[in-house]
Amino acid sequence: MPELPDITVYIEALEQRILHKTLGRVLIGGPSLLRTVEIPLSDAEGHVVTELRRIGKRIAIGLDNEIWLVLHLMIAGRLHWSAKPKKPDGRRTLAAFLFDSGCLTLTEAGSRKRAALHIVRREEALRALDPGGIDMMNAPVEEFARALASENHTLKRALTDPRLLSGIGNAYSDEILHRARMSPVKLTSRLNAEEIAALRQAVQDTLHDWIELLRKEAGGKFPEHVTAFREGMAVHGRYGQPCPVCGSKIQRIRHPDNETNYCATCQTGGKLLADRALSRLLREDWPRTLEEMEERKARL
Repeated sequence: MPELPDITVYIEALEQRILHKTLGRVLIGGPSLLRTVEIPLSDAEGHVVTELRRIGKRIAIGLDNEIWLVLHLMIAGRLHWSAKPKKPDGRRTLAAFLFDSGCLTLTEAGSRKRAALHIVRREEALRALDPGGIDMMNAPVEEFARALASENHTLKRALTDPRLLSGIGNAYSDEILHRARMSPVKLTSRLNAEEIAALRQAVQDTLHDWIELLRKEAGGKFPEHVTAFREGMAVHGRYGQPCPVCGSKIQRIRHPDNETNYCATCQTGGKLLADRALSRLLREDWPRTLEEMEERKARL
């Protein structure tokens, strides 16, 4: 799922192409994409884009008649830019936004169509789509501490909860926790002031660094290679590969829809965190440390 760095670079690319431009037509090919019907699409057509804004992991396109088009790309949705108009086929290409400067298309891979387009009018309706998490790019440590203290979660869950923090998902939360050298299952209630400050710094540094890297990768062109698995990531998507800091093999915790990647040496003092599927299967045979795991592999 595109997260804060990806959405930031998307918006910057869109600002160069559609800000102060007229939206001529909106073509919808995927019946599940449009999530609001109170405002007809025709009300957005013929109007000028006055603002682009990030709302969590959503992209909001504001028009001169106070209408907002709000795109949530979810896991597999991606944006593309073309100088020539295109028509959505309803299979992979779900929507086309025809501007006087070019064509923005929304595609979604796979059969499970989760991407969403909301059409709302005025700021109040736009705010209703905001989960409410704080903007970590600018949040002072006191605001960050209050967000973490509002509920007692694991650090992984807290970082990815859109009601607490804005725009962070599975990929960058792994990278943040590795940079902070903190366990993904440590509870927020057990963080001291020094750890909270260190985690906030890791959040801001990680997001800032990746925004800069993605800008450089795009090189002024429209970002066409948005993915959750990127060369240069320390742990995310790198299960079984060496940690770039210590060389230990990256470990994982598998969830129904994704997985958490971490380095046991850097983040958990060498302790292996229980993976639901394997720990249920192995029970008392589940290795507790990297050393135990390597010993068992050697005996096989």
